[in-house]
Amino acid sequence: MAFLRRAFLLLFLQVCLLHVSVLAKVELSMNETVDVYIGDMAEILCQYTSTNSDSKPGFLIQWFVAERGGSRSRLYYADANQKLIDSGTDYTDRINVVTDEKGTRLSIQDVRLSDEREFYCHVNGLAAGSGVRKTHLRVFAPPDVPEIESVTTGISVTKDTPSKVASCETRNGFPKPNITWYRDGEPLMNESGRVNIVILSSRMSNDLYSVQSTLEYKVEKEDKDARFSCEVSFFVPDGIRKFESPSVNITVHYPTTMVELWKESPQGLVKEGDTVELRCQGDGNPPPHFIFNKVEEPDVNFESSRDVLILSSVSRKDSGTYQCHPLKGDGVMEVKGEVELKVHCGPELVGLEEVVQLDEVEGRVVNLSCEALGNPLPSISWNITGSQSWHEVDKKTHKHMTHSVVSVKVTSDITAECNVSSDRGSGVKIFKIKAIPRVTTTAPFTPEGSGVIIVVIIVCLLLLAFLGSVIYFLHKKGKIPCGRSGKQEITKEKTTKDEIVVEMKTNTKNEEAVLLKAVNGDKKGPNDQPL
Repeated sequence: MAFLRRAFLLLFLQVCLLHVSVLAKVELSMNETVDVYIGDMAEILCQYTSTNSDSKPGFLIQWFVAERGGSRSRLYYADANQKLIDSGTDYTDRINVVTDEKGTRLSIQDVRLSDEREFYCHVNGLAAGSGVRKTHLRVFAPPDVPEIESVTTGISVTKDTPSKVASCETRNGFPKPNITWYRDGEPLMNESGRVNIVILSSRMSNDLYSVQSTLEYKVEKEDKDARFSCEVSFFVPDGIRKFESPSVNITVHYPTTMVELWKESPQGLVKEGDTVELRCQGDGNPPPHFIFNKVEEPDVNFESSRDVLILSSVSRKDSGTYQCHPLKGDGVMEVKGEVELKVHCGPELVGLEEVVQLDEVEGRVVNLSCEALGNPLPSISWNITGSQSWHEVDKKTHKHMTHSVVSVKVTSDITAECNVSSDRGSGVKIFKIKAIPRVTTTAPFTPEGSGVIIVVIIVCLLLLAFLGSVIYFLHKKGKIPCGRSGKQEITKEKTTKDEIVVEMKTNTKNEEAVLLKAVNGDKKGPNDQPL
């Protein structure tokens, strides 16, 4: 019986304690995660309340950290009588705990990557019950600015597969950062046969990440001006941040599709004994070596220096059509450039005409231009007869060219001679200007014009009066029969060639144009100039 009484008493006490624990409860509140930069201080807050309103319980506080293997290590202990930071842990010298009636705060100094763990808050309210919550501490390390390096050798467009274009690397990041490639600001993604992005990441001795990315790209001719760059994106406590690298370009090799050949020197005429330099240029990269020959001798190649052909002490037999071809290679098309070379043997002045006929209205001022080419540089002199009012308004020389302009006032028929001479010859250009008298007319409705019209009207009235008298006299004499049968038909005679028709015009410029046409007809001089 005594044994039964003892067992019943123990059962009663357990039921009572269970009843109390159901009625009293400790509630905890913690953030699921706390984010912090490496090297900064982390603060983890644990707030608690009790449902036991009858008395104010005393709490027993403990902080734990999760180990790599899954176990927990205690960092801190506190009750009503003592506060203790556990020794022998990684946090003994780096933590601080502040506790009040509402909660406890764990502070961790100089946060390391190894601190990215789960931290547990244990609160025991004795008769009020107990509770456990945890917070995951996340550590962030911004990576270094990315370093980009382009391929220094040329990349050929004729290669069938993507070629390495550039590499990009960033270090000391946590968590592992990402790298994105751009071409002229547009992102590049993996694309079979065109874009291939290779990424290699590694954990450094300081547990931070290093990420390397290589861009392999199928280049085209248009990529010679393209700019490539990489961008590093990484997580931070307040979101995502990005670092962009400087942009780089690449050297693209592409075949020659167009060739141009020209005479570099001498400028102007080429005479016997000169040294001639012909230069060839194509649009390929790298610039190819060129082969020079003449169309007249297609099987003979000249000795040249890459893109320049030098012909020393030329003679007339060197005249002809010269060609240049790029030296054949992979992807080089059959293209060529041509230039015509003429070697002059004697005194030659180019640009002279023998005689130029002009018709100009008296009083006009005309400019006469004369230009000559030659080597050595020719000189120009003027000889003008028929006008005392003329002067040279422009004179200039350029290498083998001489240019002169004179201004002449037309007062009568003029002959202007442009005399050109040099050590190798002479020439002349003659301008013959026919002076056309200026015709002045009186405009309608002016006093003078009105007078002329009045005179004409008076003469017409007198003629009509005279004609009426004659008709009346003849009628009286019976010479003109009356009635329809007696009427005579008056016809207008055709104007003969000798008759002069006078037309009055008020527009002086139109009048002059008519006069010029009347004198010159439809013919124009070879060098007619606008008035």
